[in-house]
Amino acid sequence: MAGLRRDPTARQMRLGVELRRLRDAAGLTGREAAAMLGVSSTQINQIESALTGVSEKRLRQLAANYACTDGEFIDALVTMATDRTRGWWEEYRGLLPTSFLDLSELEHYSRFQRNVAILFTPGLLQTEDYARAVFSNRIPEVTQDELELRVQHRMARRVIIEGPAPIPFEAVIHEAALRIRVSDRAASRTQLTRILELSEADHITVRVIPFDLDDFSRGGSTMTYIGGPLTKLDTVLRDTPHGAGHIDSEAQLAAYRARFHKVEAVSLEPGRSRDFIHNLVKEL
Repeated sequence: MAGLRRDPTARQMRLGVELRRLRDAAGLTGREAAAMLGVSSTQINQIESALTGVSEKRLRQLAANYACTDGEFIDALVTMATDRTRGWWEEYRGLLPTSFLDLSELEHYSRFQRNVAILFTPGLLQTEDYARAVFSNRIPEVTQDELELRVQHRMARRVIIEGPAPIPFEAVIHEAALRIRVSDRAASRTQLTRILELSEADHITVRVIPFDLDDFSRGGSTMTYIGGPLTKLDTVLRDTPHGAGHIDSEAQLAAYRARFHKVEAVSLEPGRSRDFIHNLVKEL
């Protein structure tokens, strides 16, 4: 149908998901919600599927119909619905998969980011050479032009920790990720040095999980936890065979917050972690 979005962003889809959750919590069907708003059930479905937008007035009416009294949450949803920001990532639209753009948008609106890294250095801490090596080993292979676009995009993402308004960034990195040479010895040394330099910033915390840690079974996979405007609007990104999977239910978010804190608790504190990385640099 004319006027419908062909490719909603993850942020737009999240808004639709939250509106559907509010409706479900109110025990209303799409048809009942539509009748209360004076629109067709098709329009409610399109809003919840992010195929069309929703005005502030209509969104607040929906929240009222759903008996939602959380003003802060409603305001956050209104911002999601009405913000028309075109970020730097838009220059990559049509050139990179939408998942790259969705990640940039999530990070742009984030309050903080937490990472658990097992095999690779977190993307925001990567050097160009490291990122290029990671992307060049992708299967199926990408063209040289696509490779350089991915590297450029990853470097541009660093604005959230190196720009004028950096967010708090925490990373727990397993020794495996620090030791694996995705390229050559020189690139590995430069990458480790880069992590050391960034870890000196007040808003960046790096912790290391050493190989010789006993009874550790909590760090079996990578996790990126992105803080939204409110806790219930946080997002967890998990690697899947088909790209990044988004996790946003309140129960699962709580579980991942607990998981991160458990991993953090058994990792080396920041000072010892810097010493650990410094010794790895000397080995190279």
